[in-house]
Amino acid sequence: MALEKVALVTAGGSGMGAAAARRLAADGFRVAILSSSGKGEALAKELGGLGFTGSNRSNDDLKRAVDGVVERWGRIDALVNSAGHGPRAGVLELTDEQWHTGLDVYLMNVIRPTRLVAPHMQAQKSGAIVNISTAWAFEPSAMFPTSAVFRAGLAAFTKLFTDSYAASNVRMNNVLPGWIDSLPATDERRDSVPMKRYGKAEEIAATISFLVSDGAGYITGQNIRVDGGLMRSI
Repeated sequence: MALEKVALVTAGGSGMGAAAARRLAADGFRVAILSSSGKGEALAKELGGLGFTGSNRSNDDLKRAVDGVVERWGRIDALVNSAGHGPRAGVLELTDEQWHTGLDVYLMNVIRPTRLVAPHMQAQKSGAIVNISTAWAFEPSAMFPTSAVFRAGLAAFTKLFTDSYAASNVRMNNVLPGWIDSLPATDERRDSVPMKRYGKAEEIAATISFLVSDGAGYITGQNIRVDGGLMRSI
């Protein structure tokens, strides 16, 4: 009998996180979802999985989710870290508190659950973590200052994590979406994309699906742009 695989999606109640949860369930994963809105619990029920209402900014909420998943299914094979929206303002207009909020939303949202999940994956000698980042992590936009700064930090964290855990067959990669249809659409944004369209949340989910699959078993420490050609520099 094939081993049943298990995925945990954080901030997975809507948008790209929810699309990832749906895709992984369709791929045959048992899916658990953590979200602060309650939508994650509803979606997990729809998918026959396990839902938790709580924040990825709370170590206690994350531990409750991870412990619940391990108690229910005995393992975690994939962790998908999504995020909410951090503060936006002029780069020198952001307060100390807003920068700290950005740190929580865009970097600690990965570090906190990874601390909890990586030991289980290391014991299994297998596991894949995918973080939903941003196309503007390396070419920052003034529209998203806290996102760009801390997701550049996320890229560094991912490389450091890879250095420590790749030998245990535990992988981590970042997906860098451009303008996706879970965001408000404008002609200006669409026209800035070489493909002249918004991406679909389902396309992000398909990329995540590949990155947690056995077919991506030799891919780790990478930042994968899914942006219609918006960012073309290396």
